Amino acid sequence: MTLGVGGSTVEQELAKLTDMTQGTQPISHGEYQARIKKAQELMKSQGIEAIYVNAGTNLYYFTGTRWYASERMVGAIIPASGAVEYIAPAFEVDTLEGFMVIEGKVNTWQEDESPYELFGSVLNKMGITAGNVGIDESAAFFIFDGVRQANSNFEYVNAKSVTATCRMIKSDTELSLLQRAKDMTLEVHKAAARILCEGITVAEVETFINEAHKAVGIPAGSYFCIVLFGEDSAYPHGVKSPKALELNDTVLIDTGCQLQGYNSDITRTFVFGTPSARQRQLWQYEQDAQIAGFEAARIGAPCSSVDKAARDVLVAAGFGPDYNVPGLPHRTGHGIGLDIHEWPYLVRGDETPLAAGMCFSNEPMLCVPGEFGVRHEDHFYMTEQGPVWFTKPAHSIDDPFGYEA
Repeated sequence: MTLGVGGSTVEQELAKLTDMTQGTQPISHGEYQARIKKAQELMKSQGIEAIYVNAGTNLYYFTGTRWYASERMVGAIIPASGAVEYIAPAFEVDTLEGFMVIEGKVNTWQEDESPYELFGSVLNKMGITAGNVGIDESAAFFIFDGVRQANSNFEYVNAKSVTATCRMIKSDTELSLLQRAKDMTLEVHKAAARILCEGITVAEVETFINEAHKAVGIPAGSYFCIVLFGEDSAYPHGVKSPKALELNDTVLIDTGCQLQGYNSDITRTFVFGTPSARQRQLWQYEQDAQIAGFEAARIGAPCSSVDKAARDVLVAAGFGPDYNVPGLPHRTGHGIGLDIHEWPYLVRGDETPLAAGMCFSNEPMLCVPGEFGVRHEDHFYMTEQGPVWFTKPAHSIDDPFGYEA
């Protein structure tokens, strides 16, 4: 089978796609409240008086407030006991309040005032005058530096022990949003495979994928997109000057979208034309590694065990060892949620025990510079009974999506 040859036009494929967002439920006000309560319980157990969550995914996760991180300090203070309060420039108050799900007092600073001194005064008004204060691990250094210089009476710790511990365990609503986002991207993948033709460029495929994500209900289009043909596929995140598609090229497409902030991230690798024996061999090694990683994911086992299981398959086939190429040059997988890459990670050294509700990519990429690369990327979530795929692995190199195109 030659994927794309004699297939559909871009217009035909876009016309087939329909909005897939119907029936999805947003995170409720009650769930945001429960997240804050859990964070406060963790703070009390760890001896942390309060944490600061900066604009970005941590602020969104705990308060439902979507705000971009910039050079101005915008965020929330979550005390171990008491109500959440915000810090923001005075001129942004009305806009910020419009985005809030968890309402709270907004403490403001003017452009010629210090938000870092304001931070300390807010803590003092909360009755917090000393002790450990957690700073969002994703906050820019200038925020941390400004806060600690203005408020030397506190001990500063990484808030990750609170934020990551909360965020790595997904609720049923989060799992549902992640599932739908991945279902949407898989349909986009199928459509993209059908428009391939000799001479098509990476830019043309990326443009189609962006429009296809819009067609399935994501107004912003693709969150990201990597398209690689031939030898370019050996480089995980692409090359400076990508080649156009030729017959019998390996095709690697990695893309995703965001549904209510939750990410999809799926990669498919196949051959445009007739696979060679070498392409078949490496494609199968890669899938064997992916399946081995999935089967190693067991409740209570360390995250590192998944990476080891996948990597061992490729080493046994003569690749590597370790991160050497030809072989697997990066970790086997990453957590996923509001950030496309988040904790914990399926990598050597991450001994976090696997627990129900954790979500991961599974992508032990096989890179052979000078030839091609193969990445199968699907995601799974942990249950008490073991791992469950969000999307099933590719069907075969000849028929990656489980049908004859």
